[in-house]
Amino acid sequence: MSSETITAVVVDALQEIEEFIKNYKVDGRPKYRELVRRMILENRFDLEIDFNDIMSYNPKLAELLIRNPENTIKKFSKALRNVIEYEAPEYLEKIYEVIPRFKNLPFVYKIRDIRSDLVNKLIAVEGIVVRASPPKQKIVEAVYQHECGNEVVVPVTGDVVEKPVLCPYCHRSSGNWKLLEEKSRFRDFQRLVIQEKPEEMPAGRMPRSIDVDVYDNLVDVARPGDRVVVVGILKLRGSGSRRVKSLYDSYIEVNNIIVSQRMLEEIEITREDEEKIRELAKDPLIRRKIIASIAPAIYGLWDIKEAIALLLFGGVPKVLPDGTRIRGDIHVLMIGDPGTAKSQLLQYVSRIAPRAIYTTGKGATAAGLTAAVVRDKQTGEYYLEAGALVLADGGIACIDEIDKMREEDRVAIHEAMEQQTISIAKAGIVARLNARTSVLAAGNPRYGRYLINRSIAENVNLPPTILSRFDLIFVIRDVPNIERDSRLARHIAQVHAAEDITKPLIDADMVRKYIAYARKYVRPVLSEEAKKMLEEFFVEMRKKSLEVPDSPIAITARQFEALIRLAEAHAKMALKPIVGEEDAAEAIRLMKSMLESVGIDVESGEIDIDVIMTGKPKSQRDKMLIIENIIRTLAKEEGCAKIKTIIAKAKEQDIEDRLVEEVLTRMRREGLIYEARDGCYAPVM
Repeated sequence: MSSETITAVVVDALQEIEEFIKNYKVDGRPKYRELVRRMILENRFDLEIDFNDIMSYNPKLAELLIRNPENTIKKFSKALRNVIEYEAPEYLEKIYEVIPRFKNLPFVYKIRDIRSDLVNKLIAVEGIVVRASPPKQKIVEAVYQHECGNEVVVPVTGDVVEKPVLCPYCHRSSGNWKLLEEKSRFRDFQRLVIQEKPEEMPAGRMPRSIDVDVYDNLVDVARPGDRVVVVGILKLRGSGSRRVKSLYDSYIEVNNIIVSQRMLEEIEITREDEEKIRELAKDPLIRRKIIASIAPAIYGLWDIKEAIALLLFGGVPKVLPDGTRIRGDIHVLMIGDPGTAKSQLLQYVSRIAPRAIYTTGKGATAAGLTAAVVRDKQTGEYYLEAGALVLADGGIACIDEIDKMREEDRVAIHEAMEQQTISIAKAGIVARLNARTSVLAAGNPRYGRYLINRSIAENVNLPPTILSRFDLIFVIRDVPNIERDSRLARHIAQVHAAEDITKPLIDADMVRKYIAYARKYVRPVLSEEAKKMLEEFFVEMRKKSLEVPDSPIAITARQFEALIRLAEAHAKMALKPIVGEEDAAEAIRLMKSMLESVGIDVESGEIDIDVIMTGKPKSQRDKMLIIENIIRTLAKEEGCAKIKTIIAKAKEQDIEDRLVEEVLTRMRREGLIYEARDGCYAPVM
């Protein structure tokens, strides 16, 4: 279609567009006339129009909108003004212009697929917002006053405001021009950067991104980490210098931006898929089939695979009347000997989950995990750039080798794991981003292999503040066992022989759709029986702390909340609206298994949740108090306590040298004692 033909059609299109707005009906009702009336009542100046409606009404008009959007959108705006003039003429005095916003374009492009033939066309592009500039006011109509006193209106299309060359009144090219800001027209403006989605990125490629310019009420609609579909006109931006260059940068001038909040909106589930999902849910063995379909190439590890399945489905998030949010996302940590398939499990989950980000602790920084403030090289402005946990919002963050993270970087995930937000206050930017993410993490033991005579806190290089935030912690030990090793070797041989043993009972695509469907539609509620069972377990575990004076605490409220999440996720796996006794029983089984594995005081053999919560079991804390008392007593008697004497006194009470040295180091660090003379310590008065 030539440019002359397009111009002629656009002129004729105004009446056609007006007829479409007035007469397009759904179920016998004029859809857009009613939407115009609602827009007036809500005091808005934009109207969302479904592209499918235009296509069904007039395919030529739809094609014109795609091919020549600049002029066609102006015609839509003019047609809307004409309709408003008929409906409520006084409303036009309140607004400057009416903006039509389009959705449901026939094809959504990936950023990687954008080419030069799409320039100046209306396109839809999907991606993740990774940067957002602070909102600003951009001049779109500059009013200049010449020294002769006359004013000239200059439309501004790019980033630079050009002064008039000639005064149309006095016809002079010389003289001073003054910008009248109070008479010029400004629009709210924000520049976003969207990046292609990680799950759609070709292996081994760098992610592609594109700038998008948003105006008016679309400013601040999307934040870093949001997944969006952007509808707009693809344009080119020059270098901004006087010399014309042959290379241009592309950007999108946004007409509409649709924020995708849920996984299901990113996964296409047909009616046939929905029927198949509901049919699968009727199978009494559906949970076992889902668990068996997770990483079938990896032998065994049933409880861990079940925990991963529960993590994928998640519990039910709640918002209390006072605004407090209780997370529904489940966090799982695996600590294991080398070669126990931890990384393979994480990689598999990052592929099967409807939304997931995979990263390693060694290569991750605090800013890379949460959010960073970066400076734009061209404008000098500071932007907020989303990190892995923000990009995984609403999905799974898989963190491998979490123990290899630097201490200052690990601190960054505290807030994300419990409050599920990321707070930023840098370079004048203060923001709070969503990080509603389940964390699946894996780490290696500090000493190479897991030592059963040491606690979890001593075995892994993670602080208790992070350990305590995981709902389930699993230790994977590589212990020689002839029978098990024979089965493992047979399984590995069959995998390498490409036998059907690795074929999942439910294919990965259907598992992904099943998970997305459950997370979208199923919000199970605790039955009275399930409540009672969970409460009885909690009270029974707490009762053990009362039976014997000074006995350790076996469980806290944090684990009770984890039990509820696990039970809800177990019900979700079968698409059940009610959490039953079997769901509560399975949650209790997994929790007991964890407590008996990693929540044990290795000295007393008793369950002590403080092993996870504080990193120190009660028996060790008691010994530390004894050491502190020894130091204070010796210092009182002799002026200061010699290390040799402290160790000797501690040995009399079966306290090992290692613990004495640890207590001395901690007390020095906290400023409780000081070295009065070489090898002799005194308490700070």
